[in-house]
This record gives sequence, C-alpha cells and structure tokens, in this order.
Amino acid sequence: MRVLFISDVYFPRVNGVSTSIRTFRQDLAHHGVDTHLVAPRYDSAPEAAPEEPGVLRVPAARVPRDPEDRRMRWRALTRVLDALPGSEFDLVHIHTPFVAHYAGVRFARRAHIACIATYHTFFEEYLHHYLPVLPRRLSRHLARSFTRSQCAAVQALIAPSEPMREVLTGYGVTTPIHVLPTGLAADRFRAGDGRAFRARAGIDAQRPLVTYIGRVAHEKNIGFLVQVFREVLTCVPEALLVIAGEGPAREPLRQQVAHLGLDARVHFAGYLERDSALLDCYAAADVFVFASRTETQGLVLLEAMAQGAPVVSTAQLGTRSILLPGCGALIVPEQQHAFAAAVVRVLSDAGLRAELAARGRAYARNWSSAAMARRLAELYGELRAAPRTARPGVIPQVLI
Repeated sequence: MRVLFISDVYFPRVNGVSTSIRTFRQDLAHHGVDTHLVAPRYDSAPEAAPEEPGVLRVPAARVPRDPEDRRMRWRALTRVLDALPGSEFDLVHIHTPFVAHYAGVRFARRAHIACIATYHTFFEEYLHHYLPVLPRRLSRHLARSFTRSQCAAVQALIAPSEPMREVLTGYGVTTPIHVLPTGLAADRFRAGDGRAFRARAGIDAQRPLVTYIGRVAHEKNIGFLVQVFREVLTCVPEALLVIAGEGPAREPLRQQVAHLGLDARVHFAGYLERDSALLDCYAAADVFVFASRTETQGLVLLEAMAQGAPVVSTAQLGTRSILLPGCGALIVPEQQHAFAAAVVRVLSDAGLRAELAARGRAYARNWSSAAMARRLAELYGELRAAPRTARPGVIPQVLI
C-alpha cells in the first residue's frame, strides 16, 4: 500500500506533528505501508543535509510574526502534487489544517482515493493565541466552523486522544473519528546522559533541576511555570529552571524572567538535537513540569517518563488520556501554590523521585509506536476498501 502524507510542518521544524509523522512513517514501513511525504522547504536547513527517502519539499514563504513556520506556496504545491501519478497511491493522509489540508483533499479527489486527516492541533486555542485581536467568542466560532468544514471533507479522522475526540464531536463533527495516539519509538527509551547535559551547560551535578521541554509557544502556558518556579525557590533556593526548545514565546519569557529577577535561576537551553542532547536533558531533570492547556495528546510527557524524569503536570485536554493513575506523575490543578508544593515535594524526597521514575519508565513502555502503526495500517486497509462519501472542501481563494 502507498500513502501520500501531506503536512504544513516537518523537520527541521521541531514539534509534535513532525515527531508523529516521522515515527509513523518509520513504523508503517514494517507493516507494508510505503509513505511519501510532501512538506515545506525550510531555507534555514543546510542544503547539504541528507533528506529522508520519500520526502518531497515544496518552496515556502515565511509566516508573519512566526520565525519557525513556513507556508507552502500554493502554485508550487499544486505543481508538485500534479506531477505525482494519482494511480500510484491508495490513500491521502493530511496532518495539518492549513494549505496542506486543501491540497490533500484536492489530490484525493483527482485520484479518486480516500482521504484521512489527523487532528493534531487544537485550532480553537491556536487561533486565540495567534490572533488575539479577535474577540474570544468570535475566534471560537470561526475555529469551530472552520474545523467542521474541514472534517466534512475527509472520509475519516484520527484524534490523538479520547478527550480530543470528545471536543470534535462536541463541535458537531459527524465524520468517523478513530482515537489513535502516536506512541513512543524504540529509540526514545535509549538512556540519556544527564551528567553530560549538565557538564555542557555548566550546571553543577548536584543542583536541583526543574525542567520544561517542548515548543516555547504561548499556548504551552510556560509563563505559569515561571511563576510556579518563583514560588519553588522560597523552599528550594538552589533550584534551576531549564526551558529547552524554541518558539515565538521565547523573548516574552526572557522578559518575564528578567522582570521577576530570575535571570540567574532560569537556563534557556534552546534547540537540542533530538537523538542525543534532548535525551540527556530529560535524563538530567529532577522533576519535569508541564502545564499546557492545548495538547491533543502530550507525547512529551511519555518521553519524559521513558527517561525516568519524575513528572508534575496539569491534566487538560489530551494529556488526560496519558496522565492516568499509576503513570508515574503527580497530577495537580493549574493553581500556582498547589503546583509549586508538588514540585517542592518531589525535589525534597529522593525516595519519591525514584518511585515516580520507576513507574514512569514502566508505564511509558505500554505506549509502543509499533502497535499504533499496526492499528493505523489496518485502518488504511479499511478505508481503501470503502467507497468515498464525504464532500471535498472548498479551496479558499487566498491560497490560489
């Protein structure tokens, strides 16, 4: 079986969508599914860097106020897709709700094949954060209407978690929805070297580390974690907050840290190479903190658990499907004092840290990406055999 993936983001842009696509592509190959990916070209990527097999890059423009993302040029994208023989593909799998969605639906319609989409992005919160000038009620209405329209244009949807499926059905989406998390690839369980991370960053081997890893974006609620950490310092004054990742909220967070007088207490680690330095950062953490309100799954929590990092986190939207009893995490409300107290408790109790680490490692192994890929391959087979029934979406004039 051959499946065409199409996405508005992919490596070297690091986020959960990129990780999910790469993980599924690697595992699907073991289940007889040959995938080809169409994704933006990033002008920051070294020209000499070897590209993954089966990846087609499309010329793309920068996105205003967003240094990381790129918008594929519509005409260039359609030229790339029109050059692909539709008869060679059995299915289209869309991974993002922007230009890729409309191009993917268009290709599937031309090729007379089924089209599936994964709802990776909680678009309602995304729109609220990136178009703050819109009244919240209006942005919510637009996002839900937009989502219903897009979901009606495909034959099936994948929600990374049960809470995300509930959100979509609450919108009035009637397209069949299958809950299918990404899962962890085997290499995520390779032990990182926490001492090596500390040595490279010039951090004392014994200093307590409170760590956040992920996209440094407004919707991740990292500003709340900074406020929590300020309270943690009243009980553990030698602690250091590590923020690893890049994103549009980095400079506002630096300003917040400076305003609170925490420059010497917060370390911005920036982008970390995924296969080595990132694992080392997880392994160096004495406690991993997370408070995002918008995760459709929360794969980063499983990655932290796989490295034995004790987790303190809120459980909202998709993370509720991961943060279950016995998972190796302390689950707290989004209340500054309660969150800070849980962090202090973990930092102050070596026995609790060891217990949470052991539970987390064991729990993370239940989320095998290979098993998830097998389920996805089975779904592809069902869709290939089923007749197309959903109507195609209308391509916005702005894209043409």
